[in-house]
Amino acid sequence: MPNTLSVNIDPWRMVQARRMFQGVLPLARFARLAESLAGEEGEVSYDVEFGEDEFGIGYIDLKVGADLPMVCQRTLKVFMQPVALDQRLGLIRDEAAEASLPEGYEPLLVTESQLQLKDVIEDELILALPLVALSPGAPLDQVPVTAEPELDVDQPSNPFAVLGQLKKSRLD
Repeated sequence: MPNTLSVNIDPWRMVQARRMFQGVLPLARFARLAESLAGEEGEVSYDVEFGEDEFGIGYIDLKVGADLPMVCQRTLKVFMQPVALDQRLGLIRDEAAEASLPEGYEPLLVTESQLQLKDVIEDELILALPLVALSPGAPLDQVPVTAEPELDVDQPSNPFAVLGQLKKSRLD
């Protein structure tokens, strides 16, 4: 099965056949994802099921699990970020069709008749990465909050007051 993920498949034929794919791939096979990780050790498990709902919309049910090595931005130590995805991707041929997808479907634009499942899995893993990687239990330093100076509400501030002070200092 792993070889199937690396080749182009016709998603519309997979929907008609209600195909399923399961397996495990090494993280090293996901080059774009690896750019955001601390290493390539580990595996990605996947369960992909093609189908069609009662409205005739083709979909991919995607279940992906992985422990991704990331660098904690607080401690700068490597930790394993668990990722578990359970998505239903609605297959659409153009962007206008996105509005017709039922609630709970994420759009997957398929402009050609070919698709690489490995790339779809990699895209979803990249989207699942945290914006700032923090390991569980990383110390949360307290940053003191400085009080803002109170503004005098009675007197509006004059943006030209500084210029007036400069003019006075030159005349003196």
